[in-house]
Amino acid sequence: MALLGGAWLMVLATAAIGAPPPPLPPSAAPHADTGQIVLQAGGNIDSNRHAASPRRKLNGRFLHITDLHPDEYYKPHASTEEEFACHRGEGPAGAYGAETSDCDSPFSLVNATFDWISANLKDSVDFVVWTGDSARHDCDTYHIPRHNSEIIKTNRIIADKFVETFSDSKGLTIPVVPTLGNNDIYPHNVLMPGPNDILRTYTDIWRHFIPQEQLHSFEYGGWFYVEVIPDKLAVFSLNTLYFFDRNGGVDDCVAPSEPGYKHFEWLRVQLQFLRRRGMKAILMGHVPPARTEGKQLWEETCWQKYTLWLQRYRDIVVGSLYGHMNIDHFILQDTRDIDLTIIDPAAWKSSRTRESIENDLSIKSRTDYLLELRDAWSELPDPVLYAEEEAEIEQKENKKHKKKKGKNKLGGPWAERYQLSLISPSIVPNYFPSIRIIEYNISGLEDAATWVNTMRVIGDDPKLHPYEEGDDQESILDDDFYIDKHKKKKKGKKGKKPKGPPLHVPDGPSKTAPPGPAYSPQPLTFTGFTQYYANLTYINNDITADGGGDLGELKWDSGKHSDKKPKFEKPRPREFTFEVEYSTFEDKVYKLKDLTVRSFVDLAHRIGETSARSEVDGDGSEDEDKDEDADTEDDQDEFEEDEEDDDFDDSDGDGDEFDAAKKKKKKGKKKHKGGKKKKKHGKSNKTWLYFLKHAFVSTRTEEELIEEIY
Repeated sequence: MALLGGAWLMVLATAAIGAPPPPLPPSAAPHADTGQIVLQAGGNIDSNRHAASPRRKLNGRFLHITDLHPDEYYKPHASTEEEFACHRGEGPAGAYGAETSDCDSPFSLVNATFDWISANLKDSVDFVVWTGDSARHDCDTYHIPRHNSEIIKTNRIIADKFVETFSDSKGLTIPVVPTLGNNDIYPHNVLMPGPNDILRTYTDIWRHFIPQEQLHSFEYGGWFYVEVIPDKLAVFSLNTLYFFDRNGGVDDCVAPSEPGYKHFEWLRVQLQFLRRRGMKAILMGHVPPARTEGKQLWEETCWQKYTLWLQRYRDIVVGSLYGHMNIDHFILQDTRDIDLTIIDPAAWKSSRTRESIENDLSIKSRTDYLLELRDAWSELPDPVLYAEEEAEIEQKENKKHKKKKGKNKLGGPWAERYQLSLISPSIVPNYFPSIRIIEYNISGLEDAATWVNTMRVIGDDPKLHPYEEGDDQESILDDDFYIDKHKKKKKGKKGKKPKGPPLHVPDGPSKTAPPGPAYSPQPLTFTGFTQYYANLTYINNDITADGGGDLGELKWDSGKHSDKKPKFEKPRPREFTFEVEYSTFEDKVYKLKDLTVRSFVDLAHRIGETSARSEVDGDGSEDEDKDEDADTEDDQDEFEEDEEDDDFDDSDGDGDEFDAAKKKKKKGKKKHKGGKKKKKHGKSNKTWLYFLKHAFVSTRTEEELIEEIY
């Protein structure tokens, strides 16, 4: 019980109320002469530019921006080859970045991005989700190695830029919620348990964004949340570096001494507290919970707890947002992969150490990863086939209390067997720079109090706080965290002393609770998103034609234009702008009615259809006529959805509620269904090619995609 004493109890019991931002930071120090446009940020807010805002109303939209990776040493028309990294030499590096290469972002791109956001989006979004990596990669270690001071400096500049963009004369007008990226620390990937100097430094850098009441929590572990809509919706900033498989400074999420364990206990307490208050939550972090045969980004026990927590709090969580991977895609977590024996401290034994795999996200490995996702999706139950059947079964079960064949292939009519993580592409132009505007349902919330009109006004006056959270928080700790002595006695018969307190599975939603906003359309449900991108090939105005570039398996990608020379001696870029790449509201291929889990299960099933047929047919020849046109369509409007559905003989389900005993019986069952099927993918369907096109932010032609995959 010592774990719960003192500072740790305070961290668990922290809740966000909000506080006014401190005085604005001084101007950032000037950068060295790098031959590029230098970012200017910070300083006093110009009151003429930012007039005091009238009472704001919700717009039902928010911005997700990730992986800016600013590089003050970037030089236009430098070489994109690995030994030069856009810092030296001569080559096609553009004024606003070297698209499709592994070079980082010039500050000219960062400047232009914030200017465009300020001119086009600032007044139409309710909050900002900023998922980390605001320092350059350590890719030029011999000539210009990274240092901690540089990482802190660029992060401070980017933080100040957010403050400048989203402030009026009184301070921030909307909340900005940041999180740590694996390149925001030195050395990269490795974050030791807190409190530590890194977390203390970011507490200062992000003092405008972290609620005053949660500064202690952030210093302790790098986690916090913000009530972006007071008393309605909170955004949780998860410190995924403590889950990251490549963080050699920590171990698992099972041992009570580990920060990953403490993080999940904090999250459990806070989500339970939100449930009592009738609130909902968005979870966000930098590193996504990717988990296929060839790529696993989270340590397994952390993935297990995360999936279990989301299953138990599925009535609370609206959605999950991540960055890091630079490719536009989504992940479906299957709750049938939960295994309590992996995350129960009383039974768990450490069998592995975290590994460091430097070649994490080469172009080829990304393609293999997407192929593995598609293979896994080929085994999804057909949502159309089972929809009516499951609805009828659920009605009958209320009377007969008897399970029928086919029950829970999807987890009920709302597909509650699955969970959804949305991964947004990046600003750094590994492809084209990209940002995302997500829209959410504000029915009945049109006149709800907003952050700027309540949280910023509350200030430090405790008399104005809308509630007192201390007693409720401590009662949650008493009810949920302390171990039940009766359960301890039952588990102590083998005579072995457990390594820590037995796993306490969080309470699930009540039997009468409706499906959460991630599953059923309701207020706060994500309704769709619009993906914006900046076509740097056009904007940089340096390259006359597409082509070139090696798409093989490389640690460094020099880009499609690495073999080309700029048209002009000095850069002559066109006007910088973002344009719509696609919108789920109008898309004729994805056909997403909303961003609920059920909609994405349907999309994933359609993407995986051809892969499933190829496993049955060998080479997919029977479907050749159906899919042959997919290899020649170039225009989005010409894509037509393949409506053919396949029946899958999936195993019977275990029920919506997690059953530990049944899960243990499944131990040893293959966890990753997507592996070892390479080179047997058959013909491509249109939805699959369309998915790949957007995964790489429209930088690959259809012919290039087909050649790369097959």
